[in-house]
Amino acid sequence: MNDNQSKYDQWIQNLQERKKEARTVRKIVFISMIVLIVIIAGVGIGGYFYVTSALKPVDTDDENPVTVEIPIGSSVDSITSILEENNIVKDKNVFKYYLKFNNESEFQAGTYDLTPAMTLAEITESLKTGKVYHEPIFNVTVPEGLRLEEIAQIIEDKTNYTQKQFMETISDRDFIASLQEKYPELVTDEVMNEDIRHPLEGYLYPATYPFYEEDPSLEKIITEMVDATNNIMTPYIAAISEFEAGDFGPVKEDEENNPMTVHKALTFASLLEEEATESTDRGVIAGIFYNRLEEDMPLQTDPTVLYALNEWKDRVLFEDLEVDDPYNTYQNRGLPPGPIAAPGEASIEAALNPENTDYLYFLAAAEDGAVYYSETLEEHERKAEEYIYNAADDKDEQQ
Repeated sequence: MNDNQSKYDQWIQNLQERKKEARTVRKIVFISMIVLIVIIAGVGIGGYFYVTSALKPVDTDDENPVTVEIPIGSSVDSITSILEENNIVKDKNVFKYYLKFNNESEFQAGTYDLTPAMTLAEITESLKTGKVYHEPIFNVTVPEGLRLEEIAQIIEDKTNYTQKQFMETISDRDFIASLQEKYPELVTDEVMNEDIRHPLEGYLYPATYPFYEEDPSLEKIITEMVDATNNIMTPYIAAISEFEAGDFGPVKEDEENNPMTVHKALTFASLLEEEATESTDRGVIAGIFYNRLEEDMPLQTDPTVLYALNEWKDRVLFEDLEVDDPYNTYQNRGLPPGPIAAPGEASIEAALNPENTDYLYFLAAAEDGAVYYSETLEEHERKAEEYIYNAADDKDEQQ
């Protein structure tokens, strides 16, 4: 009996111990499950935030361009690695999956100036098009036919620089020398002629310029515009070199055999830009100016008188024509010392490809802007009487 009781007690004790062990195991399993869930959740949340962060720009405040070279034949793996190495993307694998998810794979080899502030969408668009795609912080738009003083006002309106600072910078000899070194075929010693009012007049191409940094230097802003002029003029260099002596009128003894230069082409184009109206054929007017030069006639274009006067008004008076200034083409034969405004490509094209006519005169009717051409002074005066003076008298009577 005692043996049986002892066995029973031992069995009860063993059972209690097994229950205790089972409870301990269940606690361990429960705690382990909790820990595992927490770890999985932590990894998931951490991974989510990491991926979310990697999908954003590396540094939204860093607009400094980084030159990145994408070799021909580069795979997506190598492209994403190059971008990560240059700190353009945070994680190459995340960017790779981004490209795969968006089914992007056709990229252009080349050299790109990318910034850490660019989004993955902007980087992708840049690699697809071969051009850097990025939203600019601000744009500067320079319309055709503006003088430097007018461009200076635009810069003042768009940046923290004043008109005075702009005008001082474009006249700085050291800065001009740096442009001559960078663009030797465009910015020549002709811009430093003592008769020229502003050396870079006509050299800032009319266009819209995007800027991707908050405060670019004035030198950078101006250089962008000169660079655009260089890009426009470069294809015309060959045409300029083909001009022969006499194209700008009788060759003087102190002139070279080929008087045509980039500077003169821009000067000529600026006259066309200022004379042009919406209905004006620049090619015909260019031909008229060449005809006058060939006949050794003064060009007699009113915008040069206004530039000489530094006074801008709708009508040039007879007394204005007497102003003693190198830019006055009523008093001086040939081209003025330099451009009088920023010409667009249409005017540059017309200056180098004039239309061949026998016309020597033209006038634009004040009412409808129509342009009338004449071969002789008598014909020109007759048309002026009919379309300008009579029209003015009729208008006065109606009033």
